[in-house]
Amino acid sequence: MRIIIALIVTTNILFMQGFLHVDDGQIVEGNGNPILLKGFGLGGWLVPEGYMLHNRAWIEGFESPTEIENHVLDLIGPELAEEFWDGWHKNYVNKNDIDAIAEWGFNSLRIPFHYKQFSETIGTVNDYGYEIVDSLIAWCRPHNMYLILDMHCAPGAQNSGPISDSDGNANLWLDEVNKQHAIQIWSDIATYYAEETLIGGYDLINEPVLPSGVTSEELRQLYIDITNVIREVDQNHIIYIEGNWYGTDFTSLTPPWDTNMSYSFHKYWGSTSIATINYLLNIREEYNLPLWLGETGENSNQWYHEIVTLCQNNNIGWNWWTHKKFEKISSPLSVVISEEYNNLIDYWSGQAPQPTPEQAQEALFGMIENMKIENCLVNPGVLPSLLNPDYGSTAVPVKNHSIPGMIKAVDYDIGAVGVAYNDADYMNDGDGSYNSGWTYRNDGVDIEKNGNNTNGIDFSVGWTEPGDWMQYTINDVQEGMYDIKLSIAGQGGGVINTLLNEINLGYNTVPNTGGWYNWQTITISDVIIESEPQYLKIMTLQPGYNIESIEFILVEDLQGDVNLDGTVNVTDVVQMVNIILEGSDDFNDLADLNNDFLINIVDVLLLLNLILNQ
Repeated sequence: MRIIIALIVTTNILFMQGFLHVDDGQIVEGNGNPILLKGFGLGGWLVPEGYMLHNRAWIEGFESPTEIENHVLDLIGPELAEEFWDGWHKNYVNKNDIDAIAEWGFNSLRIPFHYKQFSETIGTVNDYGYEIVDSLIAWCRPHNMYLILDMHCAPGAQNSGPISDSDGNANLWLDEVNKQHAIQIWSDIATYYAEETLIGGYDLINEPVLPSGVTSEELRQLYIDITNVIREVDQNHIIYIEGNWYGTDFTSLTPPWDTNMSYSFHKYWGSTSIATINYLLNIREEYNLPLWLGETGENSNQWYHEIVTLCQNNNIGWNWWTHKKFEKISSPLSVVISEEYNNLIDYWSGQAPQPTPEQAQEALFGMIENMKIENCLVNPGVLPSLLNPDYGSTAVPVKNHSIPGMIKAVDYDIGAVGVAYNDADYMNDGDGSYNSGWTYRNDGVDIEKNGNNTNGIDFSVGWTEPGDWMQYTINDVQEGMYDIKLSIAGQGGGVINTLLNEINLGYNTVPNTGGWYNWQTITISDVIIESEPQYLKIMTLQPGYNIESIEFILVEDLQGDVNLDGTVNVTDVVQMVNIILEGSDDFNDLADLNNDFLINIVDVLLLLNLILNQ
C-alpha cells in the first residue's frame, strides 16, 4: 500500500511540473487545465511518401520510404545520397518551420518516425532518432509546444501498404521478433524521455491493419505489452491507441488497460456529421477517456472547417496531415517543383530516359533547397479554414483589390462555401472529387493553369456549372464611372451574371471564342461606383466558359456629374447646392468646375451655363 501511495504522490508531483496527462476524461496540462490539442503531423519528413513528393498520380515502385531511398541511391550513389537525405531532414523541418507553426496558432506536433531511426535491428540503438527529437524539443520549448511521437513504420510493417514501408505484407503481426523489436524501441524511447515535459505522449502504432488470421485481441495484447514496458520506466506520458483498419475500428480495444491513455482515431473523406463519430463518443462516455483525432486532412478547406468545428464542438483535439507537401494545394505550404525535378518524375514514371548523375544531382539538391519554408508557396485559405472561428460566416479578401484595377478571377475571397464562393462539388465525401484543376487553391472552385497566359495571368477558373459564384471584396475604391471588363473564353452558350453590392449589372452571353484559352472581353459599361467597399459577385447561370480576370477601367469623368448618374442636369445643381449649404468636408472634384479647390456659387453658375449650352 505504501508503494502505491508513493507512486501516486510522485506521479501527481510530476504532472504538476508540466506533463500532459489524462484527468477525468480530458487531456490536461500539468497544472490541471484542460487543453484542446491543435497540431500538425510532420508527415513526409522522417517517413517520405511517394504521393507527397510529386503532383501526379502515384508511380508504382515510388511510394514507400525504402523504394524512394533506393531510387535516389540508384541515381546519385551512396555518398551523395547520404548528403541528400541529410539536407532533406535539415530543410523539410527546422526551427523556422516550428516557429511558423507556433505563430500560426498550433500547440502540438505529431512526429511520424521510422523504427530504424531508433533501432535498425532488435537489441540495437540508433542515436539518429533521438538527435532529431532532441532538436525538435529545443525548437518547441520557447513555444511550449507538445510533441507526440508516432511509430509510423513499425518493425515488419503494421499494414501491407507503402505508408508502413511494407514489402506487401503486414509482418509485424506474423513474426514474434518484430513484435519484440517494437516493444524494445518503445521501452528505450520511454526510458530516454521519461522526464521530458514537452513530450505529449506516445502514439504506439500508426494505422494498423490486421492481416487475415490475426485477431483484434492480438492487437490489444501487443498494445498492453508495449504499455507495460513503458510504465516500468515512465508513468508520466499519455499512451495513444489507434484502432484497426487505419485507426477506425476499436473492436477489442475496450475496456482500457491504463488510466493515462487516449483513443486516437483517423478520419479522411466522408461525411462531417456527428453520426460518423458517435461510436467514438460512446467509447469516451463509457470509459471516461479522451479522444484524439490523430490524423486528418487531404480534403478541401470547407471539409477542414467542418471537421475542426465537429471536433471542437465535441472537445476533441486534432492533428492535421501535414504542414508541407510538394506542389499540393491541401496543406498550408507547397514546395515548388522545378523543371529538373519534373524530368526525374518523367523518368520514374517511364516517360523519359534516365538522367545523367549530374542532372539527377541538380534536380534533387535543387529540390531540397526549395523545401525551405522561406522558399515555399502559401496556399490561400488552408490556415483560416483550420483556425479562423469566423471562417464559416465571414468572407475576407485574399488580396488587397483596388478599383480601378484588375482582379484575377482565382483571387476570390477566403471563406466557406455559400459565404465566399459557391460550387456544387466542394469536398471529397468519398468519391475522390471536389476540384477538377487541383491547383492554386483548395476549394470547390475549379482552377486550372492558364493555357494562354499572354496577360501574365497564370491561372483561370473553369469547369463552371449553374449556381457557381465567386465573391471579391474590394476595399480600395476610387469613386467614378467604370467599364467592367470580363476576360472570358469558351465554346459559346455560357451565361454570366455580374452583381456589385448585390445590384444586378446584367446578364452576358459568352460567345464562342474558339478555345478554352482564347480570351475575349465582355464589357459592362458606365457603372457608377462610390468610394466605399465594394462586393463583386460573378455568378454562372449557364456553363460553358472559363474566366481569367475582371478589370475596372475608369471612364473619363463627366465634369459637373456631381451625383454620378452619367448625365449633367438640374439634379446635379441641386446636389451642388446641398454640398455648399451642408458644408460637407468630402470634396467632390466633379463639382469643382473652375478647379480652384473650392465649391461655391461660382461653380453653381458654371454648372448652369454648362447645362444651358448642352
